[in-house]
Amino acid sequence: MLITKEQVLAALSNVEEPDLKKDLVTLNMIEDIKIDGLNISFSVILTTPACPLKAMIENACRNAISHFISKDAVSIINMTSRVTTQANHSLPGIKNIIVVASGKGGVGKSTVSANLALGLAKTGAKVGLIDADVYGPSVPIMFGLEGARPRSAQVDGKTRIEPIEKYGIKLLSIGFFTDPNQPVPWRGPMVSTAVKQLFNDGDWGELDYLVVDLPPGTGDIHITITQGFPIAGALIVTTPQNVALADARKGVGMFLMPAINVPVLGVVENMSYFTPAELPDNKYYIFGEGGGKKLADETGVPFLGQIPLVKSIADSGDAGTPLILDENNPMAHAFVDFAKRVAQQVAIVNAKAAQTAVVQ
Repeated sequence: MLITKEQVLAALSNVEEPDLKKDLVTLNMIEDIKIDGLNISFSVILTTPACPLKAMIENACRNAISHFISKDAVSIINMTSRVTTQANHSLPGIKNIIVVASGKGGVGKSTVSANLALGLAKTGAKVGLIDADVYGPSVPIMFGLEGARPRSAQVDGKTRIEPIEKYGIKLLSIGFFTDPNQPVPWRGPMVSTAVKQLFNDGDWGELDYLVVDLPPGTGDIHITITQGFPIAGALIVTTPQNVALADARKGVGMFLMPAINVPVLGVVENMSYFTPAELPDNKYYIFGEGGGKKLADETGVPFLGQIPLVKSIADSGDAGTPLILDENNPMAHAFVDFAKRVAQQVAIVNAKAAQTAVVQ
């Protein structure tokens, strides 16, 4: 039998992208169709290399070819990706900026930021991490870079800061430019200027994702970054206690204010429960139960999961080797899955923005 490209496209038009609710052909996600007898090869262009639905979409494509063309057809599928983005004129090399925020300190925001950035990189994405927590920068400790100083370079006639590369991602932190033993008594305008330099003067090159670890609360730095740069979305970190949830609720509210208007990618609950090593089936909800899910439901944003209270998470950060790097630790795989869910939400936000874009 003679198989045509039109038949292949017609068959694949029955495969829906689960998040975007449209078929792969309509979304222009099918490319490079080649036919050799009963061998049909093509590429599926996903919205992110971190797509958690990759295997399901590939299987659906095989089933569509088998059902609508021939059971004897052999599908040779190249599952690849092209990270989606919104228009970004101020930082054209960076496709998506993800800010990580919390209402209060001590909830593990920096731990989530570090493992999120590394998790996205593990999927094949190009990733950077900015530590914008001016008053308590954690990246130098968490990446074993205490005392490190970035170099400067001339790029197109301008002096640029070269991010430090470690574990496959690019890093810049306020902590690289200050004495770790001295407090930083900066006023608001000084803080805003310093943080802007990390974005504008950093020689970031091409990035799929730039993760930004914000300070706790809702202050100058949050306003500077969200109003000065195109933010793909915000991630809210909380713990289950009521005091943390009350502050996290304010954080969600700030991003949704008309003057800020940043999509909230979701809520992640840290220190959700404790499971002793000797009782692996037991969960002890030390700080309360279900608070993060309740907050997500109340504010109408996705709930991206729970991170248990595990000593090795804190220990690995203190040692300068974030836990996600330990392939033998089950939590490492959990953090990669979490990173995929965040990337999934970014792709959904970008798709919605494209659908509602104003015609110029």
